Amino acid sequence: MRNLLFALVLLALGLPNAAYAQQQPTMQEYAVPAGTHPHDVAPATDGGIWYTGQSKGVLGWLDPSSGEVREISLGPGSAPHGVIVGPDGAAWVTDGGQNAIVRVEPSTSEVRVFPLPLSRSANLNTAAFDRNGILWFTGQSGFYGRVDPMTGDVQVYNAPRGSGPYGITGTPDGRVFYASLAGSHIAEINLETGEAVPIDSPTARQGARRVWTDSHGQIWVSEWNVGQVGRYDPRTGEWREWQLPGSRPQTYAVYVDELDKVWLTDFGANAIVRFDPDIETFESFPLAQANASVRQLLGRPGETWGAESSADRLVVIRR
Repeated sequence: MRNLLFALVLLALGLPNAAYAQQQPTMQEYAVPAGTHPHDVAPATDGGIWYTGQSKGVLGWLDPSSGEVREISLGPGSAPHGVIVGPDGAAWVTDGGQNAIVRVEPSTSEVRVFPLPLSRSANLNTAAFDRNGILWFTGQSGFYGRVDPMTGDVQVYNAPRGSGPYGITGTPDGRVFYASLAGSHIAEINLETGEAVPIDSPTARQGARRVWTDSHGQIWVSEWNVGQVGRYDPRTGEWREWQLPGSRPQTYAVYVDELDKVWLTDFGANAIVRFDPDIETFESFPLAQANASVRQLLGRPGETWGAESSADRLVVIRR
């Protein structure tokens, strides 16, 4: 009643109450089996959360309402890195151990493996879908490539500047950009020819680690080496960069939510950080586990999820 009366007073005075009405974010952790070392997460279509168990060669599924966990073995030698949910509702995994893309059917747990046509490991990292339903992936050894889910065809390309391809994202209009950690640049992939064109930021050797798109198609970049977050606008070619707070920030993950707020992980502060581009301010959410190592973020409306790879936990910030 007190909150309602206060809101009514604000309304009567003509004052904005959106900030007051907004709930304070809350953080919750969920344990996964010891030794799993979860790397990436992706909200599943059934309300659960997929996660890659890199050390156990499994794809895990967590029920946030009960904490129940089940695991699906991905195959001999598996060491999964990234996971996303495709347009078909399935979980798609970049599996460095098998040097393959792996599809997991949610209803049956059926595993389908798409091996890369390479004689050496690509060191697979992450994946994203384009506007044609083609999955694109990165490999830190100096590769990127594509899988056609309809035909099973897999193609691999040499990255234009060698080793480093890491994070990757598809924009609302279906374009695809990846980040090169070792190469300190981002690149756009021509979906017709497969050619990748590097795009340099204003900061040299910044260590572009992961990328994400906002609703306008702008590309947000976590700049690991310099503790910054960058934004590239493909329409204008303009770059902006912001330094994270703290004495020695290390920006690892980046994710943009449904409100176009930018979420980051800072290894230097052992925290998840929210950046509001409208007012250019940061808000930090310290993690309860020391050296939690949240390497990736993803989410759904009202929730931002990550995996604490060093603590065998998943973490969510609800807002």
